[in-house]
Amino acid sequence: MADIRFDGKVAIVTGAGGGLGRQHALELARRGAKVVVNDLGGSVDGSGGSSEAAQKVVEEIKALGGEAIANGSSVTDDAGVAHMVQQAIDQWGRIDILIANAGILRDRTLTKMALEDFEAVMQVHVWGTFKPIKAVWDLMKAQNYGRIVVTTSSSGMYGNFGQSNYGAAKMAILGLMNTLKLEGAKNDVKINAISPVAATRMTEGLMPPEVLAKLAPEYVTPGVVYLASDEAPTGAILTAGAGAFALARIYETEGVYLGEGGLSAEEVRDSWDKITAEDGQKAYFNGGEQGQKFFRKMSGG
Repeated sequence: MADIRFDGKVAIVTGAGGGLGRQHALELARRGAKVVVNDLGGSVDGSGGSSEAAQKVVEEIKALGGEAIANGSSVTDDAGVAHMVQQAIDQWGRIDILIANAGILRDRTLTKMALEDFEAVMQVHVWGTFKPIKAVWDLMKAQNYGRIVVTTSSSGMYGNFGQSNYGAAKMAILGLMNTLKLEGAKNDVKINAISPVAATRMTEGLMPPEVLAKLAPEYVTPGVVYLASDEAPTGAILTAGAGAFALARIYETEGVYLGEGGLSAEEVRDSWDKITAEDGQKAYFNGGEQGQKFFRKMSGG
């Protein structure tokens, strides 16, 4: 099969001043994309900010013979996001790809977590994913083409001690994706999620150096490149790290119909083994499939 190429396509990569975002931007550019390199340039906890980091990546791309421009907007700022999108339109006339990668960490147990720690993480990850998507959505629909890759985490899907804010935000992003995969389908606007395990500023204090060396961002980027390509699926959650890739899905068991008359908590308790039995479990593509199952069971099916 032919190599994946992005000649003539325009990509925005948020949080691209370092780590995963930088690697995504470089690889897209290497494969022909024109890239808006967005990065606020703040610290891991979201404080501070400068577009210097983004400009350095632009210089790397230009040194490779590619085309790129820097943007220092915060992904939580309406005017900044609008400016980022307008930059791409003014420079190249279209937007084909959005990689929503920007993020921060404020890890604390719930007991020690201040309300502003929760709000800041939700703002950057949830609003900072939604606002760029909203800004490019109608442009992509109008041109009948778009590829969006959002960034989720095992902390959201499975939990991680001290990351209730981060986990909640990352799971919210999947809820956004699951609806947009349906709304974008008829206009060939596809949206997928990457769940990375990689050595970045956000993880360098969590693992020993010898482990971090095996978790370089470039081992995740090939998955992102595929999810941004013409051949991409939609609604997929691709997990990636150290050169390994897997697909994460939410499964629902077939369950059991307990009837309506006299239904009690005790019946639920006593039927728990049947409710949780894995035989016949399915991964649904939309919420209506769950409803169809319940109506089938109610009708004796």
